[in-house]
Amino acid sequence: MEAAAKHLTPVTLELGGKSPCYVDKDCDLDIACRRITWGKYMNCGQTCIAPDYILCEPSLQSQIVQKIKETVKEFYGENVKESPDYERIINLHHFKRIINLLEGQKIAYGGETDEATCYIAPTILTDVDPEAKVMQEEIFGPILPIVPVKNADEAIKFINDHEKPLAFYIFSRNNKLIKRMIDETSSGGVTGNDVIMHFTLSSLPFGGVGSSGIGAYHGKHSFDTFSHQRSCLLKSLKREGINKLRYPPNSQSKVDLAKFLILKRFNKGKLCLLMLTVLGIVAAVLIKAGYY
Repeated sequence: MEAAAKHLTPVTLELGGKSPCYVDKDCDLDIACRRITWGKYMNCGQTCIAPDYILCEPSLQSQIVQKIKETVKEFYGENVKESPDYERIINLHHFKRIINLLEGQKIAYGGETDEATCYIAPTILTDVDPEAKVMQEEIFGPILPIVPVKNADEAIKFINDHEKPLAFYIFSRNNKLIKRMIDETSSGGVTGNDVIMHFTLSSLPFGGVGSSGIGAYHGKHSFDTFSHQRSCLLKSLKREGINKLRYPPNSQSKVDLAKFLILKRFNKGKLCLLMLTVLGIVAAVLIKAGYY
């Protein structure tokens, strides 16, 4: 941004953030956990729109943990470390950063690490304190905290009390609830009953809001973002009489007319309606005159 500002060049920035995932009690947990597992542990959690943490009612925690454990085994086998489909953390610096996020946390599943290969197993944390270190920065790794909330209202408040995320995921059979959560929160994008998939559609703009980014791109939106919308007005050299309104000398009648045309915002639609009204009155008078 500093380099762009020097030349007054506009920018679009996708900055990431902690993307929440709300799991409603009224949803298909098998499908929800399968999709969350895929989105969270893809590329070892190193995607900018991976579900960063789960919000759910306390009664759902153990079920979610169990179903994600089963899905991890389905995806990566009994020995995840040996799976050709499970990646590693990009470097030692980020490996140590992620490991530090586990300090003092209740590990319900996973937690195994290997510094020599930068391996961190798919990991789930339960009963996570919102003030914990793992909740203070984007994880960008295979750690999935579960933060218990009483209901959707508390989930909405929790999301709004933090920085605006790049993505927000909602799992529920209740479409009214999904719409409400979209309406009452702010995020770069939203996917209902899935994760990450809004990113794959070129018809949807992709980008952040607030601390998660500026601007949007993808498909035609990329063209629009990096294009200057130039305003052009081409006028005729005829009908100069109407321009006397803006030319000196000024008068009260010109001011009154200007107020009518500009301050009252008398648009074409209203003008057409007025003309139709006048024509209607004239027609009525002529018809009435014809009877006499």
